[in-house]
Amino acid sequence: MSLVFVPERLRGRAQVGEDTVQRLLEENDQLIRCIVEYQNKGRATECSQYQQILHRNLIYLATIADAGTTNTASNAVKADT
Repeated sequence: MSLVFVPERLRGRAQVGEDTVQRLLEENDQLIRCIVEYQNKGRATECSQYQQILHRNLIYLATIADAGTTNTASNAVKADT
């Protein structure tokens, strides 16, 4: 779920809970297991589909982390002034 999938009006406003992040991490774990299994079986098509989903999830999580870092840094600056 990269930022590309989020409507412009909602960017930077959505609150993502720990349960959502945990669910995505668990999904990523399962995706990696499936990718390894399909790689071992030589099934590249299925492997590629799971890799695309994993990539989307990782980009989404990175976007959340970047937004959290930015918000934390801006709050620290406001507290110092």
